[in-house]
Amino acid sequence: MKAKVLLSLVLLCGNLAAPTARAGDAASPAPAACELPSYLLTSESQLPKVADAVKAGKPLDILVIGSRSTTIPSSESSSYPARMEAILKEKLPPSEVVHVSVEIQSKKTAEETASTFVKLMEAKTPTLVIWQTGTVDAIRSIDPDEFRGAVTDGVVALQKAGADVVLMNLQYSPRTETMISAQPFLDNMRVVAQEHDIPLFDRFAIMRQWNEQGQFDLFNPSRGPELAKQVHDCLGRALAQFVIGAAHLEPAQQQN
Repeated sequence: MKAKVLLSLVLLCGNLAAPTARAGDAASPAPAACELPSYLLTSESQLPKVADAVKAGKPLDILVIGSRSTTIPSSESSSYPARMEAILKEKLPPSEVVHVSVEIQSKKTAEETASTFVKLMEAKTPTLVIWQTGTVDAIRSIDPDEFRGAVTDGVVALQKAGADVVLMNLQYSPRTETMISAQPFLDNMRVVAQEHDIPLFDRFAIMRQWNEQGQFDLFNPSRGPELAKQVHDCLGRALAQFVIGAAHLEPAQQQN
């Protein structure tokens, strides 16, 4: 029961990242203040398959596996996967075909999500998978060791299927920070990323940085769709920069 209440609250608070937008809302909001320190946008791990695809002029297919916070209902073009796709198309050569698709695994733990990866990868065959996970496990108080094992199994399955992998951790919400213990799940995702030499996009630290610096007030949900679009736009821009950096693309391979 406690887990259900917490999940409902997180989903409610998650409306800052995934609210129901009005049909007339603009698809691409004006950029907000997205400044971040460089350490949050870089990784020592690489994305060799992304680099090879771009260098060879092959299509770059990216699959985002996430939850409700991945989307903005009725305004998908404003969600962070769509914004990432738009920024990548701006930064990469005009001949480069970039396609980002989204697989929603709503209310599923890492173990439940990972169990779908073999069939999912057979159907999608992406170059890069961005796996957003951890929130449901934290809410349900899944044993951190079991969580780490599930994330490891998922990463191995994705790599065996031939994809580069980026892990994305929990979204930060000051409204739920005292109600769930996020740190063990953040720590275990970092351990898995290090063990498998894959990039970790630290969404939790990024959103906390924006909140603490006053760029976004993530405690106050009153701004609704406007705030959601600004946060998603900044996340999409940060993620595109992160992918380009982790692929170690040379300046000549990007647009000026």
